[in-house]
Amino acid sequence: MKKILIVNGPNLNLLGRREPGIYGDMSFADYLPSLRERFPLAEIEYFQSNVEGLLIDKMQEVGFTYDGIVLNAGAYTHTSVALQDCIRAIITPVVEVHISNVHQREEFRHKSLISSACCGVICGFGLDSYRLAVEALLAS
Repeated sequence: MKKILIVNGPNLNLLGRREPGIYGDMSFADYLPSLRERFPLAEIEYFQSNVEGLLIDKMQEVGFTYDGIVLNAGAYTHTSVALQDCIRAIITPVVEVHISNVHQREEFRHKSLISSACCGVICGFGLDSYRLAVEALLAS
């Protein structure tokens, strides 16, 4: 059984309530059971934090033993060299995910500091972006 960790960054604990026109009206807690059901041969764990250092700690904790990490770093995507360094330091492949199509949004969201360290990037498919990332990791 492959082990996948989904990591959500700042403000993603507010999914379902935060700007539903952009992020949808479903919380991640409501979405996660259907994702786990879809991939019964994968162990999918979930972690969310608004604190950059805790995201790094969690990825370092699993980054040498898990089969994949799905990372939605939220706003840290555009600001965090520390997250990029973490992704480069671990051996577990990381897929960068965004719920919205960041390239259709504000200019500052067009630049990701973590993309270059990730094995792939998926954006713009709503919560289904997570499913696509898990499929990619399980296929590799």
